[in-house]
Amino acid sequence: MTDNARARKLADRIQVVVAETLDRRIKDPRLGFVTITDARVTGDLREATVFYTVYGDDEERAASAAALESAKGVLRSEVGRQTGVRFTPTLAFVPDALPDNARTIEDLLDKARAKDAEVREVSTGATYAGDADPYRKPEDEDESDGPSEKNEGPTSA
Repeated sequence: MTDNARARKLADRIQVVVAETLDRRIKDPRLGFVTITDARVTGDLREATVFYTVYGDDEERAASAAALESAKGVLRSEVGRQTGVRFTPTLAFVPDALPDNARTIEDLLDKARAKDAEVREVSTGATYAGDADPYRKPEDEDESDGPSEKNEGPTSA
C-alpha cells in the first residue's frame, strides 16, 4: 500500500512534466493556451487525473481537449521517462471547473452588491417607526414618580 505523501509527490511531478512537455514538445495547432492546474494520482499510482484550463471560447476548449487526447501517449511516455516509476500511470485529462465556479461566484457577489446598494438607497432619509430612542435613560428615572436613588436602602420595620 502506498502512502499519500508519495502519491502527492508523484502528482506534483506529473503536473510539472505535462506542463513542460506541452510547452516544449507538443506542436499541435489545435492546442490553445492550456494551463495545467492540478494533477491527482490514485493510491496505487496506476491512474493520474490531470486538470487543465483553456483560455478561449468553447470551440477552442473542444479543440484543445482533442489535442490533449491525441498527445496522451507522448505525454505518458515523457512522464514515465522523467519520473522513473515502475509503472507509468495512465493519464486522464479533465477540464478544471474552477474558472467557471469563480465566474459564478463573482456574478453572485455582483448581485449582492446591487441589492445592498438598493437597500442603502431606500434607507437614506428614512426614520424610525416609533420614537427615535425607545430606551430609557438614567435622567428619565429622576423625573419619574418612583423612589429616588438617594432614599433607597434597607428599611427597618
